[in-house]
Amino acid sequence: MARTPLSWEELEALAPSEPERVNGPTSSQARLRLFGASEADVRVTLYRDNHAWCPYCQKVWLWLEEKRIPYRVQKVSMRCYGEKESWYSQRVPSGMLPALELDGRLITESDAILLALEAAFGPLGVSLEDAAVKDVRRLERRFFRAWCHWLCSPHATAADGQLAQQQFERMASAVSEALEATEGPFFLPVFSAADGIFVPFMERASASLYAYKGYDLRQANPAIDAWFRALERRSTYLGTQSDFHTHVHDLPPQMGACHPSGEAGQRLCWQRLADGLAPSETSLEEPPEAAREALVRVLKHRLAIVQVNPFRDDGFEPALRCALSNLLAPQALCVPPAGSAAGLRHLRERISVPRDMGLHAARRLRQVLESTAALDGDQEAGPIPTRHRHDQDPRPFRNAPV
Repeated sequence: MARTPLSWEELEALAPSEPERVNGPTSSQARLRLFGASEADVRVTLYRDNHAWCPYCQKVWLWLEEKRIPYRVQKVSMRCYGEKESWYSQRVPSGMLPALELDGRLITESDAILLALEAAFGPLGVSLEDAAVKDVRRLERRFFRAWCHWLCSPHATAADGQLAQQQFERMASAVSEALEATEGPFFLPVFSAADGIFVPFMERASASLYAYKGYDLRQANPAIDAWFRALERRSTYLGTQSDFHTHVHDLPPQMGACHPSGEAGQRLCWQRLADGLAPSETSLEEPPEAAREALVRVLKHRLAIVQVNPFRDDGFEPALRCALSNLLAPQALCVPPAGSAAGLRHLRERISVPRDMGLHAARRLRQVLESTAALDGDQEAGPIPTRHRHDQDPRPFRNAPV
């Protein structure tokens, strides 16, 4: 039996409070991290991108979280989704991200930042200057180049594409061999900077090759899958982890292009991704609080979400309340207003992990937005841009109440 949507006040009454950000688990929403220390102990300010899309920012962010170094966060726009803030351009004329201020000294380039942090606070597991870590770093660069060549080159012939795939698969095998050379799941006997260095591009390769090439990195390489599973037992990694949908759509403007193979297997993987069914996205089951996490995050930004939706005049606001009502109580469906499906699908495509919420909360919210939209019809919102992401301008969301 259909029902009317809950009001915003009724939805807010059902929402739990947001987690504690300063001393709680790793979170993209945190602006200050103390780990039980006082603000007087903060020596570090991390300048990172608004959307948590930047791989080099993730590398530094994860290091700080693993070492539990008190720090502040200043968020800055990447050029692909908006104009760089003038205050940051004055501070860092190159606009490079990340940047880090340590005891008043500004440092750019992620490798230089990590070396400076290690000098100030000690190594993460094993020193970056250790020969074994340097070997892993060289391996990571080779892996990166093989991934980029397969993903981002148009490959004039099928034979060229097959050669690029074979080169990448050899590199993935070399990474697997490096992981298998230790007793545990990591590159060295303990989790270390070597793993943190590999995280950003291994995560992005897993997502992008699944969607654009129909290649399942984790399924094809059990040692890499074991490495990801070990990472997913660390709350630090889970707080920085993105999902396939986010990476697949944030990478094209950053990389220049991502070229789909067009084969039947690739098209099937793309559809599975669109349906939220990519099997290797995570090894973890959905936690019971996923739906309410999604509710809290939408409520926090609901005014901006409605304001920026290009279909806001087509019943989007009550349709969004319908979707949230269905999220909490799917037994009695709330049918959205006629003509609102495109607005719901526009939002569905723009949920970003971990900027907005965790992987499982985002998956659940995308699913309910789609199922609610389907009650109205099959109207689509139009394609996501690939040359830029100006549709994800962060400015309207900056003044949300804390």
